[in-house]
Amino acid sequence: MITGEIYNFIDSFAPFSSAMSFDNPGLLVGSPNTPVKTVLFALDITPAVVQEAKTLEAQLIISHHPVIFNPLKQLKKGSAPYLLAQYGIDAICAHTNLDMAAGGVNAVLAERLQLSNIHVLSEYAPGLPEALMGELIQDLTPLEFAQQVKRQLGCDGLRYTDGQRKIHTVGLCSGGGADLLYNAVNKGCEGFVTGESKHNLLIDAETLHLTLVDAGHFYTEDIVMQPLMNRISKRFPQLNCMKSVAMHNPAHVI
Repeated sequence: MITGEIYNFIDSFAPFSSAMSFDNPGLLVGSPNTPVKTVLFALDITPAVVQEAKTLEAQLIISHHPVIFNPLKQLKKGSAPYLLAQYGIDAICAHTNLDMAAGGVNAVLAERLQLSNIHVLSEYAPGLPEALMGELIQDLTPLEFAQQVKRQLGCDGLRYTDGQRKIHTVGLCSGGGADLLYNAVNKGCEGFVTGESKHNLLIDAETLHLTLVDAGHFYTEDIVMQPLMNRISKRFPQLNCMKSVAMHNPAHVI
């Protein structure tokens, strides 16, 4: 088993070429010819995650967020890219291509929220849904809906706006998707779940009577790592696949 085979499998259901224009997914560190026996899965590749991979003798880390996003002007000792190169560990990062894929981040989020009649809310390009929408099993008040999202995603805490009406139809976009709230309102959603929201967007959501639930970037995206690991493990049963325990939500709630 080599890194390139795993890369090609991910590319078959979440094509790297489908990523958004600003993105930098792919095989970012290493070689497609690296022999692989052990793979570590993590939302982000931090120095702690790389050290964990070294301890586990993993040859490859698969993450959602790119370990190299902006062009590097220097490679600092102790940084994640530096450690990957130092230890000879490959890194495959599947970002917005995985967000929009069938069975990807948004699809897993919709499943976690137990939505039915799931369909496209907004497309980045034809056939590439950047946001989804669906229906709740039963209508909920804004507070009930926020509490349910908190339970379903295991959040330490979250923020929400009170749309002042019951919620039946819900839009969603994992990570930083709050600017799609206007699409949600136009499509008849009473609720919208995302991972990051600016102050002005919260004001607009409240003004438009939309219950916007900001559940945190980590909690709306980390949920994809276990299904992704299961999918790759099923395809390559000879691999030793593990989910990182070093990766955690860096934000503390008091």
